[in-house]
Amino acid sequence: MPTQYFDHLVPDWPAPATVRALCSGRQGGVSTGRYASLNLGTHVGDDPQAVRANRLRLQAAAGARPVFLDQVHGVDMLRLDHESPDGLPTDAAWTTCSGIACTVMVADCLPLLLCDTSGRSVAAVHAGWRGLLGAGGYGVIETAVARMGIPAGELLVWLGPCIGPNAFEVGTEVRAAFTEASPQAAGCFRFHTEGKWLADLPGLARQRLAALGIAGVFGNDGTDAWCTVGNASRFFSHRRDGVSGRQAACIWLVG
Repeated sequence: MPTQYFDHLVPDWPAPATVRALCSGRQGGVSTGRYASLNLGTHVGDDPQAVRANRLRLQAAAGARPVFLDQVHGVDMLRLDHESPDGLPTDAAWTTCSGIACTVMVADCLPLLLCDTSGRSVAAVHAGWRGLLGAGGYGVIETAVARMGIPAGELLVWLGPCIGPNAFEVGTEVRAAFTEASPQAAGCFRFHTEGKWLADLPGLARQRLAALGIAGVFGNDGTDAWCTVGNASRFFSHRRDGVSGRQAACIWLVG
């Protein structure tokens, strides 16, 4: 029996053999209309049965159970085990249990997948600008690294597709908040029009990771191929479409 088509990216990074990861695209599911076709979000107005079928395709492709979160654009992180249900209110999750896929849904926000070089811990992080910024320079990335408790030199991070630096228009107040937390963040904003700036979300994430001493960063480099807005046939985008499905980034342990 032929395998069902399932569009996805596989991170190109030196993860240990016990670590598996993927990021779904928008093709290869059963949803229709604005949600065509591999929508994984239950909260966006799609047919629940279609979303369930799509999630089962994701699970089959992964060979692990994805745990879907109730993402709130915050900075919290929870630890998952085999009893963890879907719908936990958090924007990041980590586990040391095999067969459980830490999963975040995105449609412009930045997904980050993390693992340690020994292949014993994995994490998934959902970072929009609010979660990335946090408060006092402490956002969801800083929370994730602290909760995992792994030295910076032993962490690997993959950045998935998100709204790109040629599409992410923000107000002056967003730029001011980031530059107040870190003056070097100014380099990730480009003047667009009066009161509006173009923000480099993966660039801001890379700055935060570098400040934590994490050098092993891979994936999204801010080029157009990674932009959810500019690649309508490959990725969902809320900013582009208004009503949109969701793709998911997952990471899990085997063995």
